[in-house]
Amino acid sequence: MGLGAFARAHTAVFTEDAMLAADDPQWGIIGVTQRSDAVARQLTPQDGLFTVDERGEGAAPARIVSSIVEAISGRDNPDLVVERIAAPATKIVTLTITEKGYRFNPQTRNLDLDDAETIADLGGRPPRTTVGQITRGLQQRCRTGAGPVTVVSCDNLPGNGELTGTLVRNFAEALPAGESDDLLAWIAANVAFPSTMVDRMVPATTDGDLAAVERELGLRDEAAVVAEPFKQWVIEDNFAADRPRWEESGALFSNDVAAWESAKLRLLNASHSMLAYLGLAVGMETIADAVEVDAFRTACRSMMLEEALPSITLPAGMDGEQYCDEVLRRFANPALGHTTAKVGSDGSQKVGLRLLTTVRGTLDAGREPKWAALAVAAWMHHVAGAPATELNDPLAKELQAVLPEDRTADTVVPALLGFRPVVEPYLAGHETFKALLLHWYRIIDNNKASDNRLASLGNEINHG
Repeated sequence: MGLGAFARAHTAVFTEDAMLAADDPQWGIIGVTQRSDAVARQLTPQDGLFTVDERGEGAAPARIVSSIVEAISGRDNPDLVVERIAAPATKIVTLTITEKGYRFNPQTRNLDLDDAETIADLGGRPPRTTVGQITRGLQQRCRTGAGPVTVVSCDNLPGNGELTGTLVRNFAEALPAGESDDLLAWIAANVAFPSTMVDRMVPATTDGDLAAVERELGLRDEAAVVAEPFKQWVIEDNFAADRPRWEESGALFSNDVAAWESAKLRLLNASHSMLAYLGLAVGMETIADAVEVDAFRTACRSMMLEEALPSITLPAGMDGEQYCDEVLRRFANPALGHTTAKVGSDGSQKVGLRLLTTVRGTLDAGREPKWAALAVAAWMHHVAGAPATELNDPLAKELQAVLPEDRTADTVVPALLGFRPVVEPYLAGHETFKALLLHWYRIIDNNKASDNRLASLGNEINHG
């Protein structure tokens, strides 16, 4: 579920490598696109084959990956998706659908039953939401005796396995009693929802990337993806049925996935967002450009070392400072071309998990979240400054609705602090946090019209 560039450069690669290493060729991936059918249209004429072209130090030669055996447009063929999930041969359903694809309330971590698409799926139409398709597929497995299955979330969400299980059960509970009771009992006995942590930087493929792959292979590959050499997958060993031997391809099975998730979200992902919004504030196009700005890089490192690390528990064997330095080195890979606009998209779904958790932890420890507040203020400035039609966020309309016409620090910061889908009441009412946001917002806003806004903003960040 979710057949974007990340799924192809991560899950598909790990799966093919596992089959090769374990001499176990029985596995194949049926890929389901979500919002667009573009990838299905690209892969189908190529029999599911596509290229992964690594970029940067230590990159391997371009490779053709063959683990995808079918590509389906989930939007256009919802019944077929349900049929594939329900098939006895299906043992695992993985999700790489981004945070907003889960259609949940981040404050309650329950399914948003007011969501129009979820309501339509519950009403009996061929399901188009991911949770709806999975639940209806499980319902068919229950009816036909297709056997147990494992649902594996591969998105940047804390406790992603537990969350996915909750959302599926929420959907099942909302069905008529005659349907829900048996289904809930069957899910409890036959479905596992392990948590995972995934990591690999996979930017959107450009026309230039496709041309480079064509020059290297001598073939045109419309579904090619580019990626950094680094890849990581930490998986909770909790499966209801058979699985590929992913450990043979480098995946780590762990009973402490939560610690790996927390480190990734609040160190790497938080810094990614900070660089995106600071870069957008000064008109920078890529993360690699933003991390080369001394003030931005220092702010990221300070946030990680001084605020995030003291408020999380690292997994056994991880050196926190070394991990932070590695994150910044990876961001500096110019061959990836990871854009600030792409990384900065869907901020309402990311800021809470990546940044506000560190703000809360730092405040609870009696310290000021100076650097995390800078990142949040940069997000607020981006939301307030983007034209209403250009803000790439699933809550764009709602965000624009709470913003005043006169957009200054004194009006925008209180308005967005009061936006409950993102900010919890405790943080919204915390005077220290509010003061830090006002401070940083004014600095960013005052420099937007500067002839040399990068140097000016960098200088003020350096001086705090």
